[in-house]
Amino acid sequence: MGAGAVGSYLAERLSSEGQDIVLIESDAARAAELQTELDVLVVVGNGASPRTLAEAEVERADLLIAVTSSDATNILAAHAATRLGVESRIARVEDPMLLEEAEELGVDLLIDPGEAVAKELVRTINSGGISEAIDFADGRLQLFGGFIGPGSAAAHLTLSRLRSMIEGWTWVVVAVIRGHETLIARGATELLPGDHVLIMTEAGKAHDAFEIFGWREEPFNKVIILGSTRLARRTAMLLCEEGINTTLIDQDADRVRSVATNNPRVIAVHGDPTDPKVLRSEGVENTDAVLALTGWDEINILGCLVAKALGASKTVSRFHRFDLVSILPGVGIDSGVSARLAAANDILRFVRRGSIYSVVTFRDSDAEAIELQVEPGSPAVGKTFAEIHLPHEMIVGGIIRGEEVFVPVGKSTIEADDHLIVIALPEAFPELEKLSG
Repeated sequence: MGAGAVGSYLAERLSSEGQDIVLIESDAARAAELQTELDVLVVVGNGASPRTLAEAEVERADLLIAVTSSDATNILAAHAATRLGVESRIARVEDPMLLEEAEELGVDLLIDPGEAVAKELVRTINSGGISEAIDFADGRLQLFGGFIGPGSAAAHLTLSRLRSMIEGWTWVVVAVIRGHETLIARGATELLPGDHVLIMTEAGKAHDAFEIFGWREEPFNKVIILGSTRLARRTAMLLCEEGINTTLIDQDADRVRSVATNNPRVIAVHGDPTDPKVLRSEGVENTDAVLALTGWDEINILGCLVAKALGASKTVSRFHRFDLVSILPGVGIDSGVSARLAAANDILRFVRRGSIYSVVTFRDSDAEAIELQVEPGSPAVGKTFAEIHLPHEMIVGGIIRGEEVFVPVGKSTIEADDHLIVIALPEAFPELEKLSG
């Protein structure tokens, strides 16, 4: 329900995996556009209306995902679906005052994309501003992402050559994202300047990788936020709680005044977030990161470009249009965040319950990082990775075995109840069943 950024992305993702999807959208023009683009059935109407739900045959659905821009509509639709016998309901609810009511009306999973993005940004800032910082096993295994710079020691090396240079291997490159192509890492894979690289490591053991790739490990001290959206305000509050000096710039005087009143630790500045004079006056050249979090992609991109030209160490842009993601690094923007991906991580994990414990998606790739449990009856139990011959579209980057975690090699043996961190492309998803059993 709802064909905005989150709904259309999920419809495309789940339909590509063979799910039968019905998409409900109130905007007739948007509905017609998606009917030609996606392999889904599109129903035009208000998703909270019993008539629309009946037309969509919601009573036959296993799951309702209500992700319109209206909290009330999402809650009402989930409640109606409960009465009509839909087994599971997910609703996007951003107003904290409505969360308790939504739970009472039968919502199984509540998602707040803005809150998820804010927490993702804080994790990135605390890890030195690399593009991804994702924890598994309560932080004992970590997945990091970053870009290969022209001066990186890893540029133009194959992964096998890179591995031969390092003693005591405690991390592994799991994927290389190059433009619109995602390469699951192999020994012959060559790293090129501009590549977006994903690595898996045991906690606290990524120093060699960071040094080779030219990534920094220290958390940032000063951050400038452009915009005063809910996401911007929430991110500013979380950063201040982490002890990071935070300045927020927006040209809406009332919003700036509200930020200053509600969070005195944030330096709230009234001004155009794309104006070089304003950014200079706030010391952008000495800023570790500029986060452009307005509601407009164009302003976010321009703000990042201006900040970068004035000497900002790192720029992060919020984006709504997915087709902008792959070009961000090429124009001087270091990273991007998206509410749709934050929501997708929570929803995909719910959809793939059972042996699946977590799912992480990436902004510029259709690959996923999936934590799954190996059941005792799995045909993989007792075999090494070399023996089970994983498809080229899949790699296991980490194993959680009770209190032990490690990065596996070809001779590592799979045991029952192991949790595997698998990085896979969509075409390899059916193979996950062979691992989990």
